[in-house]
Amino acid sequence: MDFFHWGDRQWRYRHDPVVYRTMLEILGGTSLYNSARRVIRLMRRRGVKVDEFAFSCLMVSYGRGGEWKKALGVLDVMERCGVEVGVDVFNVAVYVLVKACKMDLAVKMLDRMRLVDVAPDVVTYNCLVKGYCDAGRIEEAMGLIEEMRADGCCPDKVCYHTVIGFYCKEGRVDEVRSLMDKMVNESEVIPDHVTYNMLIHMLSKYGYGDEAIGFLEEGRERGFSFDKVEYSAIIHSFCEKGSMDKAKELVDEMCENGCVPDVVTYTDVMNGLCSVGKVDEAKELLQQMWKLGCKPNTVSYTALLNGLCRNGKSSEAKEMLDTSEEDWWVPNSITYSVLMHGFIREKKLSEAHEVVKEMIEKGFSPTPAEINLLIQSFCQESRPSDAKKLMEECLNNRCDVNVVNFTTVIHGFCQTKDLDSAFSVLDDMYLNNIQPDAVTYTAIIDTLGKNGSIEEAVQMTKKMLHKSLIPTPVTYRVVIHRFCQHGKVDELLSLLEKMLSRQPCKTAYNQVIEKLCSFGNLEEAYKLLGKVLRTASRTDANSCHMLMERYLRKGDPLSSYKVACRMFSRNLVPDLKLCEKVSKSLVVHGKSHEADELMLRFVERGKIFPTKQV
Repeated sequence: MDFFHWGDRQWRYRHDPVVYRTMLEILGGTSLYNSARRVIRLMRRRGVKVDEFAFSCLMVSYGRGGEWKKALGVLDVMERCGVEVGVDVFNVAVYVLVKACKMDLAVKMLDRMRLVDVAPDVVTYNCLVKGYCDAGRIEEAMGLIEEMRADGCCPDKVCYHTVIGFYCKEGRVDEVRSLMDKMVNESEVIPDHVTYNMLIHMLSKYGYGDEAIGFLEEGRERGFSFDKVEYSAIIHSFCEKGSMDKAKELVDEMCENGCVPDVVTYTDVMNGLCSVGKVDEAKELLQQMWKLGCKPNTVSYTALLNGLCRNGKSSEAKEMLDTSEEDWWVPNSITYSVLMHGFIREKKLSEAHEVVKEMIEKGFSPTPAEINLLIQSFCQESRPSDAKKLMEECLNNRCDVNVVNFTTVIHGFCQTKDLDSAFSVLDDMYLNNIQPDAVTYTAIIDTLGKNGSIEEAVQMTKKMLHKSLIPTPVTYRVVIHRFCQHGKVDELLSLLEKMLSRQPCKTAYNQVIEKLCSFGNLEEAYKLLGKVLRTASRTDANSCHMLMERYLRKGDPLSSYKVACRMFSRNLVPDLKLCEKVSKSLVVHGKSHEADELMLRFVERGKIFPTKQV
C-alpha cells in the first residue's frame, strides 16, 4: 500500500486501472477495509471508473473484518453513486451475511433483489444452502432447494453436494440416497465420479466406513473406478474405530482388484493393529510390506515402535531403533520421543535419559514439554539431582529449556528438603537469562514455610513482589497456610497488605480465618472478622460459620453468639440450624437471655415465626 500511494504521487505518472483492480482484489482477501476504501476514493479523484467489482472487494473486506453492517452499507453507496447493483454484488452481500451467521438477514436479501428486478441465481441459493447446513438447519436448506425450483433456478451439483455432505456428517445414509434420487429425477443431475468420491471420503471421515463401502460398490457398478485414495480413506475409518478385521479384508480386496496398497495404507493398518494391542500382527505386516516391494518408511517404523512402547515393550523398540541403519530407515525426532515416552511409562528413567542423549547426538532437540516430562519423572522418584543433570545437558547442547523446566527441578529439590540445591538452581536461572516466575518463588516459599523459616519466607515473598511478579492464588494459599501453621499472624497480615496491593484477592482474609480455625487459633481469627464482614458475601458467611462451629466444639457458645451478632449487624443472616445449636448450647451454659436474643433476630427478619402462647 505504501508503494502504491508513493507511485501515485510521482510526477507525470498515473496508475493504470488494472493496478487499482489488482490492489482491490488483494485487499478483498484481507480485513484491511480502510485501505480498500482509500483506494476507491483515490480512483474517484483520479477519474478512474469505480465499477461493481471494486465495491464487491470492499464488501468482502468488510466481511472479513467482521463489519457486516458496513458491508451492507456499500449497497446504498453504490446506488447513490449510480453504479448498477447486479446479481454478483448481491451474491457478495449474501456471502458476507452467511459468514457472519446472519442467516435470516441473508434470506431477506432475496426479497431486496426481487424489488430491484435482480433474479437470484444458483450461486445465491448455493451460498444460502451452505449457510443453513453449517448452522445445522437442514430443513430450511431443503426448503430453499424447493424454492429454487419454484423460481425457475435449477439446483446444480454443488447445491446437492453441500446437503449430501451434511447428511454424511450425521450418518443419515437413507436421506443421502433419497437426495440422490431427487438429483436424477427432479433436477436431472446425474451422480458422477466426483459425487461418489465425496460420499466415500465424507462418510469415512466421520466414521461410517460400512456405509462408505456401500457407495464404493455402487459406484463401481455404475462403471466408476476407484484407486487407493478412496480405499485408504475407508481403511483409515475402520482403523480409527479399531475394526481391524474389516481393515485387513479391505486391504486384501484392494490387491484382488489390482489396486496395490501403498506405504500410507499399510502404515495406517499397522497403527490400527498397534492401537488394539496386536503388535505381533503389526510386525508381520511390516515384513509383508518388504515382500510385496513396498518399502516401509520412518512413519511406518515409528508407528510400530509406538505400539511396542504402549504395550510395555520399550526395550524391544529400542533394539529395533538400534538396527535402523541395517533396515535402511532413518529415525526422526518423533521416533525418539515415542521411545522416551515408552521408557517413562515403564519407570525406566535411566533408559529414557539415554534416549534423550542419543536424540541430541543425532541433531534433534527435545521440546521443553518433553524435557519436563522426564524431569518431573525423576523428581517423582526423588531423584532431583538426575533431573538437574538432564537439564544441564540440554542447556549445554543448546536445547530449548524454559522457566517451567527450572521450576520443576527446584520443586523436586524442595520436596527432598534440599534448599541449598534449590537456591543453586535458582541462581542458574539468572545465569542462563531465564527469569523465575511466581510459581518458581511459590515452590521455595512453601518449603521455607514448611521448615519454619518464616523470616526467609517473608524475604523471598518480598523479593518476588520487588521483581513485579504477580502472586497467584496458589501463592496466597501457600503463604497463608504456612504462616498460620506456625502462628505468625502479625507477619502474615503485614505481608498480605503488600501482596494485595500488587494483586487483589477477595478471599485472602477468609482463607486466613479458616486456616486459623483449622489450627485452633480462634482468638486471632475473631480479630479478623472485621476484615471479611466488609463485603458481607456468601464466602464471608461461610468463614463466620466455620468460626462459630469451632467455638461450639471448644464449648464456648457465647463467642459463637458474638460472631452471629456481628453478622446480623452487617445485615448478613447466619445459618439457622447452626444458630439453633448455638442457642441450645447457650441455654445449657446458663445463657438463656442470649439464646432468646439470638432467635429473636431471626423472628425480626421473618426467618422463623414465634410460637403462640396457649
